[in-house]
Amino acid sequence: MTGGVSLVDLLPAWLGRQRWYAGPAPSAVAVVEEEDLAEGLRWMVVDADGARYQVVLGRRPAGDIPEFLQGRDHEVLGEEAGEVAFDALADPDLARAILARVLPGEEVSLGRPVGAEQSNTSVVFDDRLILKLFRRLHDGPNPDIEVTAALAAAGFEHVAAPLGVWRRDGRDLAVCAPYLSGGAEGWALALTSLRDLYATSCDDPADCGGDFAAEARRLGEVTAGMHLAMADAFGTAPGDPGGWADAVEAQLARPAAEVLGPSVACTGAIVDRLRAVSSPGATLRAHGDYHLGQVLRTDGGWYVLDFEGEPARPVAQRRAGTSPLKDVAGMLRSFDYAARFALRERDEAEREAHGPRADAWEARNRVAFLRGYEGTDGIDRVLPPAGPERQAVLVAFELDKAVYEVLYEQAHRPDWVDIPVTAVRRLVGG
Repeated sequence: MTGGVSLVDLLPAWLGRQRWYAGPAPSAVAVVEEEDLAEGLRWMVVDADGARYQVVLGRRPAGDIPEFLQGRDHEVLGEEAGEVAFDALADPDLARAILARVLPGEEVSLGRPVGAEQSNTSVVFDDRLILKLFRRLHDGPNPDIEVTAALAAAGFEHVAAPLGVWRRDGRDLAVCAPYLSGGAEGWALALTSLRDLYATSCDDPADCGGDFAAEARRLGEVTAGMHLAMADAFGTAPGDPGGWADAVEAQLARPAAEVLGPSVACTGAIVDRLRAVSSPGATLRAHGDYHLGQVLRTDGGWYVLDFEGEPARPVAQRRAGTSPLKDVAGMLRSFDYAARFALRERDEAEREAHGPRADAWEARNRVAFLRGYEGTDGIDRVLPPAGPERQAVLVAFELDKAVYEVLYEQAHRPDWVDIPVTAVRRLVGG
């Protein structure tokens, strides 16, 4: 113990520093379950302000800080009884011990953490396996494992099917899957395309190097294939435009949405058009948090990742069926995000000059994605009829996603909130 403070006392501040923890540091943390899994490896489930999180801690002598913790102070919990405690997945040896719970007997050598995640923690082993440890725990199967396994069983080849699962008391704690070596995240590819565009005087993205439209079209085709496989794996039900409209209105009624100001008053027409749709298409299990950061381009084509859904929504809501156009809207919003994010890398004068190019890039890739998606054989059986009703559903889900983004950015990245706020205003014509 250091200065009379135990490691449990240090958990609230430590949790608040983790990217996978949803929100500021909790006011109180209680250890609900704990067990020593191996020497120097402690597994815990903690209750943080009413939510359950999985914590794995390693311990080393305090006077011998290992190299893998250099420059990673946020992963260090603190010192107690002459030892330093830290996130165990930062330690290659302890990460292998956790992998052994998921894939017993699997021989691996090198493990490296994946640093870009927001809601879970992953480690890649030997560039052939990826271990994902779920942080926020819920009762029942994890949606990512449930959906990925079902899609693979339905013949959808654009997911990495689970190889092993660590499950305890009915909860999924971790999963291991093939690592898609050499893949490039869709977000990174889109930004490369935009940077190429902004570095030239070219006004039409089609005439510039690094055009993304062909990839956007292929991604639309893969997305349609995913939805058809979802329909086969989980079944469908008639669409519910009234329920979808209620959900959009509930999102708009949240106090944080006040940042939208007068724009909120202009959203009623979009919601009313959604509520009036008579042929809404199907309700089916969807990805739920679909964007360029959730897809990976490999030599074998596009792969879809992370089926947990939007982390800020309740898990029951994430599991519920919805329109496939929810995912379509999420990807269309991601094209807008990429274009605006890449603009923010330029100085103020350049932003104004490149604004029309950003609009042109977004529009081109939006059209390409929709052509790929809507041109896929069989997709019409789960969609509203082409025309005003399909457009009414799509726009409403784009609005819902943009408002969700406003709320998310206010909580996590306030300096980005202008991107979705501007999108909401554009959608409502304000």
